[in-house]
Amino acid sequence: MRIIDRQRLADLTEHEANRFAAEHPNSKALFERARASLLGGVPMNWMVKWAGPFPVFVAEAKGSHFVDVDGLEYVDFCLGDTGAMTGHSPDAAADAIAAQARRGITFMLPTEDSIWVGEELVRRFGLPYWQFTLTATDANRFSIRIARHITERPFVLVFNYCYHGTVDESFATLENGAVVPRRGNIGPPVNPAETTRVVEFNDLDALEKALARRDVACVLAEPAMTNVGIIHPDPGFHAALRELTRRTGTLLILDETHTICAGPGGYSRAHNLDPDMFVIGKPLASGIPAAAYGFTAEIAQRVVEKIHIEDCDTGGIGGTLAGNAMSLAAMRATLETVLVPEAYEVMIPMAERFERGVASSIAGAKMPWHVTRLGCRAEYQFRPTRPRNGSEAAAAMDFPLERFLHLHALNRGILLTPFHNMALMSPATSEADVDLHTRAFGEALRDLTSESASP
Repeated sequence: MRIIDRQRLADLTEHEANRFAAEHPNSKALFERARASLLGGVPMNWMVKWAGPFPVFVAEAKGSHFVDVDGLEYVDFCLGDTGAMTGHSPDAAADAIAAQARRGITFMLPTEDSIWVGEELVRRFGLPYWQFTLTATDANRFSIRIARHITERPFVLVFNYCYHGTVDESFATLENGAVVPRRGNIGPPVNPAETTRVVEFNDLDALEKALARRDVACVLAEPAMTNVGIIHPDPGFHAALRELTRRTGTLLILDETHTICAGPGGYSRAHNLDPDMFVIGKPLASGIPAAAYGFTAEIAQRVVEKIHIEDCDTGGIGGTLAGNAMSLAAMRATLETVLVPEAYEVMIPMAERFERGVASSIAGAKMPWHVTRLGCRAEYQFRPTRPRNGSEAAAAMDFPLERFLHLHALNRGILLTPFHNMALMSPATSEADVDLHTRAFGEALRDLTSESASP
């Protein structure tokens, strides 16, 4: 197996950065202008993490492609980090959004679309009662608050290196067995050890020990981890997780915001899981801010018993714009015509094709890496085998190598998710899109491993 020459990696990265700067003069000019009014020159701080000396500024997008302000076209495998998993501006959703905008955007009153969407969420995901938010972060926050309220327990349990949006309790990790703030956690309101228990994914012994004190209100988890690289559950893990939570009176919240890639009913329906609460966001409205959280009839009854009408607007659950008419119209169009079973019959085979192409390139270059897939999502990691938990996945990360591969791809018209090496397929993604990445990825590996080639 090959070892990366770090000096060669640095030289290649510099070469790609120079090429990027030369080919993107308009994006560079907009970035320089933005630095006068936007922190770091970007509308959200994490956008500085895009590979390259400045981000690409987008002019327009449709389907699986977008065009930047320099007129360059890209295949988009990031897709808004799942927010545009539907493809950019699918016609049905765009038409519904435009029509609703003319009728009214937000009323703080229900529309008939809210009923249709609620009924569809029941049908797809199995839970009988639903509420709406603007982001999966809010849906997770509200679910946690409900869990604490009805169980009267203080702690939340998460898996190490999880990600559930900007939920304070989730920015915690393990250090020598102790719960500590995760690196990069900005201004935590309290030490997360006061709110959070952390165990490794797939570690049932640690999970049982953490729940045994019966002071954990809920386990908040993705059914398969996705934000530190794809981590699949061990056989039997979910059955044991469900049994342990029930035995200890702990609620189980499954966050399927990314694992909706597993199928139209998410990972839960694909694998017959049975959560107490369920969170879904990002692609639910084809990119319009929208999310939902559902819960069992038992949870609904406990909520009704615990929350009185007089207090229902001051409990830390809600939002003036949540459940607005435009979001609901977009959700209805998306669920009715875009994220349907037929779409997954296109997306999953494209991810399988992506996986095969990357695997072939890795094997040909004799790199100690692997590629794995979850539904229409695929990802390569810098280790020879699948990780079983967040610590193993995090230990394999290589930020300089990752940035080179992303920048190399970007210079060849391919956008990957900036936080890790993830590619997502949309209903519009084509074989030609996937094959373009396979060729570029193989070229990048040859550049990294060739002794005679020069940057």
